[in-house]
Amino acid sequence: MSDVFRLDGEQADGVVVVTVDHPPLQLVDGAFFGALIGLLGRLDADPGVRAVVWRSADPDFFLMHGDVAALAQVPGGERPVPEKPNVAAATLDRLHRSRWVNIGVVDGAARGGGAEFLTALDLRYGTAAAIVGWPEVPMGILPGSGITARLPRMVGRARALEILLTGRDVHAAELSELGWLQGVVKPEELLDHAIAVARRIAAMPPASVVAVKGVVDIALGDLDAGILAETRALDALMAAGAHRARMAAFLQAGGQTRGCEADAERWAALVSDLVGFREEGANNG
Repeated sequence: MSDVFRLDGEQADGVVVVTVDHPPLQLVDGAFFGALIGLLGRLDADPGVRAVVWRSADPDFFLMHGDVAALAQVPGGERPVPEKPNVAAATLDRLHRSRWVNIGVVDGAARGGGAEFLTALDLRYGTAAAIVGWPEVPMGILPGSGITARLPRMVGRARALEILLTGRDVHAAELSELGWLQGVVKPEELLDHAIAVARRIAAMPPASVVAVKGVVDIALGDLDAGILAETRALDALMAAGAHRARMAAFLQAGGQTRGCEADAERWAALVSDLVGFREEGANNG
């Protein structure tokens, strides 16, 4: 149905399995969001959809980070304060608020935008190989697709700050302890487990599912205001332009390659280098 998403068949019980397939890097880029908007429109139009299971065609990454090469080219300078969330944040919020339940299966890494996509889902199951992380702060910006508004609601303020401000990787055991993962499952059982959960929820009265999702979000506080504040903060950082040298260093070091992101030690070393990065002639980081 698109160059990014593949529907692997809608089942009679209202469960749809969607495979994310965006080679060669599984980047969260403009093509990804364009395809996601189209897919959400298709799913919205089908009242039979009750639950969607999201999986990856890539054995190493559910999704990689956002397109750093494109972000590094965004011009700086003054511009109007945003009055609404950016397209990425708005699209993931639309996914989060959908009438169906979204379940992610994670057998590999998902950093930056990939981790933001998964966090916008309702439930997540993973294997021991699951890894997430947000490298945006070491690159001089902040995660801009809703995570600074969502993660504190999931894991608490202090833990969210520690994870986002250090840019470190978070592995499966900790993700389970934090409640980000609802279970750690053997690789050969992962998809079947998620589908079984999806089928159980899909069998519930649809109006009750929609009502519970809506009330839970209201009870947790004003997510809308948080997402807009995030968009404004990201826009201000991009306008200031301090990220460009850091992102150039990231790209020069091979950060936006499969080899680097698949090697956890090399990735951690690169992020550490960005933490201590000093632009030539600059007085700050």
